[in-house]
Amino acid sequence: MALNSKLTKLKVDPNTQVDLVDWATSIKPLYSSKKKHQELLNELHEELGALQDMLYAHNRYALLLILQGIDSAGKGSIIKHVMTGINPQGCQVYSFQQPTAEDLDHDFLWRSNNRLPERGRIGIFDRSYYEEVTAVRVIPGLLEQQHLPMELLDPTKFWQERFQDIVNLESYLHRNGTRIVKIFLHLSKEEQRQRLLERIDEPKKNWKISRADIEARQHWEAFQTAYAECLSATSTEHSPWHIVPADDKLNAQLLVSKIVTETMKTLQMNYPIATEAHRKELAEIREALEKE
Repeated sequence: MALNSKLTKLKVDPNTQVDLVDWATSIKPLYSSKKKHQELLNELHEELGALQDMLYAHNRYALLLILQGIDSAGKGSIIKHVMTGINPQGCQVYSFQQPTAEDLDHDFLWRSNNRLPERGRIGIFDRSYYEEVTAVRVIPGLLEQQHLPMELLDPTKFWQERFQDIVNLESYLHRNGTRIVKIFLHLSKEEQRQRLLERIDEPKKNWKISRADIEARQHWEAFQTAYAECLSATSTEHSPWHIVPADDKLNAQLLVSKIVTETMKTLQMNYPIATEAHRKELAEIREALEKE
């Protein structure tokens, strides 16, 4: 598939200063029709399913897919359409919404650390600890709810320290076999407006929108700045960010599918090889079955 050449243009190299104005929210479609899109997606589903099966059997790596983006960027759509081909037994999906009182009584990484994928499994975070350096930074009052000691809230270094905490965590996870795929779904303000209107016009989607979505939209520029600084500070060699154009959901599905499969291909995985003792046991089992 001619997607590989696109992927390198989406990756944020370490020490890159990101300005989201310079990154496209829409690119030329990678499919010629909806039928062709489904064919390409099915190919990726089959490939991803085979890789997941080996990941589960190998049981030495875990994969964590982190999806971030402004409201209505398409995180749920990615989870629904990209992960269709994988075995639910080997996948864990968590959506991080408003923190509970228990969450707020712990450090900012606590609730996500409790939901990290086990070896052999794929974990998917719909939002993540990155909300702690974007939404918490932008929306007034969210940081105050965390009841941190006042002496720790020095604005000249607070957010940089959180960035470093995240980088340290991801480095630790990488050294322990968890591979992290980080996707920022880059949506234009106009496309978000159209999607929010669609949620109002379509009764089945009414539940997806509330006044909070409009209030967050009023902070659009602040969110763009917060995300840009976050992407700049936390894209590393072992856990890079990919900025995926999200105005076209079908394109985004293909791109994210390819990023995940290409990442999994880099893992040194194989199916367990039976030992001599196990082969002997299998022969005995076969003999017993054939005598029935």
